[in-house]
Amino acid sequence: MKKLFITASVLLAAMTLQAQFTYDYLKAADQYYKKEDYNSAVQYYEKYLGTRNKAFRKDSYKPYAAVNAGRKTNIPVSSEQQAVYKLAESYRNLHNFQKAAPHYETVLEADGRHFPLAAYYYAVSLRSLGKYEEAEKAFHSFLQGYGSQDGYSAAAEKEVKNLAFINAQLKRSDLSLYEIKKAPAALNTTGASYAPLWTADGALLFTSTRPDPAKNKGFVNRVYTADYTNGQAANIRLLTVPQPESLHQGAVSISPDGQQLFITRWQIDHGKKIASIWSARKSGSGWGEPVILDALINVPGSNTQQPFVLPDGKHLLYASDRPGGQGGFDLWYATLDETGKPVSTANLGEVINTAGNEQAPYYHAATHTLVFSTDGRTGMGGYDFFSSKGEPGSFQTPVNMGYPVNSVKDDIYFASHSNTRNLLDDVLLGTDRAAECCLELFFLHKNRPPRQLSGVVVACGSNTPVAGAEVRIVDTVSNQVVTTRNTAADGSYAFALEEYQPLVAVANAVGYTQGTQHIGIPENEDTAAITAPALCLKPIVPPPSPVTLENVYYDYDKATLKPESFASLDKLVTLLQENPAMEIELTAHTDSIGTRRYNQRLSEARARSCVDYLVEKGIDRHRLASKGYGASMPIAPNSLPDGSDNPEGRQKNRRTTFTILKK
Repeated sequence: MKKLFITASVLLAAMTLQAQFTYDYLKAADQYYKKEDYNSAVQYYEKYLGTRNKAFRKDSYKPYAAVNAGRKTNIPVSSEQQAVYKLAESYRNLHNFQKAAPHYETVLEADGRHFPLAAYYYAVSLRSLGKYEEAEKAFHSFLQGYGSQDGYSAAAEKEVKNLAFINAQLKRSDLSLYEIKKAPAALNTTGASYAPLWTADGALLFTSTRPDPAKNKGFVNRVYTADYTNGQAANIRLLTVPQPESLHQGAVSISPDGQQLFITRWQIDHGKKIASIWSARKSGSGWGEPVILDALINVPGSNTQQPFVLPDGKHLLYASDRPGGQGGFDLWYATLDETGKPVSTANLGEVINTAGNEQAPYYHAATHTLVFSTDGRTGMGGYDFFSSKGEPGSFQTPVNMGYPVNSVKDDIYFASHSNTRNLLDDVLLGTDRAAECCLELFFLHKNRPPRQLSGVVVACGSNTPVAGAEVRIVDTVSNQVVTTRNTAADGSYAFALEEYQPLVAVANAVGYTQGTQHIGIPENEDTAAITAPALCLKPIVPPPSPVTLENVYYDYDKATLKPESFASLDKLVTLLQENPAMEIELTAHTDSIGTRRYNQRLSEARARSCVDYLVEKGIDRHRLASKGYGASMPIAPNSLPDGSDNPEGRQKNRRTTFTILKK
């Protein structure tokens, strides 16, 4: 009996000790979870759950009730179901969706009613794992069972749209043009690597939480620099700017003249991130002590981060959750004076910003393109890269940069090394697409096939094709001929360019006047081919032949019309009355007798006499013109070959004609 009592006592003590260990694990896990130290939280939740029975039971374990009652009072901790849910949440916040998904699924199978958001985050996890059909079903299931119209239901509806976008992106026909791969291992070591920036001299700056070999300390964000050539990184070292251990160092930007550095710094205060932008001046081969920017930029109580100086050196882009935005983090810009000090600031507005978060602005000078990340628009999921043409105050509606620039995870830092119109020629991305926990650097390149441009040359009015026309394509910037083409039988022409540029097409064809057509740069420069507007050539119309008015006579040596002329002129009156839009020119000619000056004056007076007659008959003078040619346009010889007079020829030359100018 005594032996049984001792055995029972030992078992009870062991159980009590096990219960205490279990309680301690859970208490530690809850404390780390509350502090948002998810990395530590998952370790202790896993330890706690590893001590329980493998079968998941509703409210199966009450750790605060299992501890010896004689011990001091324990603070309440999570139930088993809450522990599993918080474990799933911790993994999700660490972007480890592979481990988050099965724990969410366990919660839903056991008691999903008490954890209504588990269904939403389970669907998010499935989407992040590329299980798109399952994710779509899970989002619909969440919407059917949730029953509330709030931010989560709106987010779920947005996710359904995202899935449609994802499916369309994965079927794009140009995916073979992209090359994307993880950056060299030297850049992606233990911890996070993100926020790439190329300097004017070709060095690469980036932020990383890699362990410091000198201090064997990791998970502190510091700024590093590296030599980066042909996709390989070497000589990685801390940037020579003061980086105190008490502050995390984030995204940086350098002014175009290389003399000023803007840097993000932050700290965690009672579990809350407090970020601001600082500035340092060049000092020898390094940088001086950073100084925090004033309240114009760093509004008290708000986070300000991710600076980017525009190529003009006069504006600073940044992200902030300060008041006055559209919601969450917005993109703002500040005007800098000649010393680099911000003197005014403004929100980029609702064209760029949403009720979600916009972060990590980048500007590509060669293409005048703003690239940034947002979780507030339809995309692949999480943060996506969007691009917008323009400049502060006049940006166009952002466009999702699509797959594979974006992934179903977070894509949040972008830097292009290209100085051509190919924005995606040589890019480093900050993304967690292949990581369980942290952002990594990825290399991206997109081949750009020659841009195809075509057009057609037609006759004005009839729009009939003009075959064989010579078309010269001229660069309007350099005024140089880019290429020359002849139109085909259908009037078409085509050619290829490395990049779209402002052009003008100049066409010439026999029987037509020269024509020009301006060809602009398309709004989407990734468009593979464009068709220029039809180039219209006006046919050359020969001047109308004059018509001789028969039996029009004048008094000898005068401009006075003889009565026998009236019948012929009256026919002309009838023609003009029947064609009210017609305009004509009346001309008079003389023979060669008399001086040139005399004959010119006489012919002009006789032409005016005809006009006056028509006006008297009711014809508007504005429809009539008169001109005299004297003896300058004979239609028959005024003299015979032997030099003698030719009366018949001179009679033909003494004539009055009219020409139709407009029908």
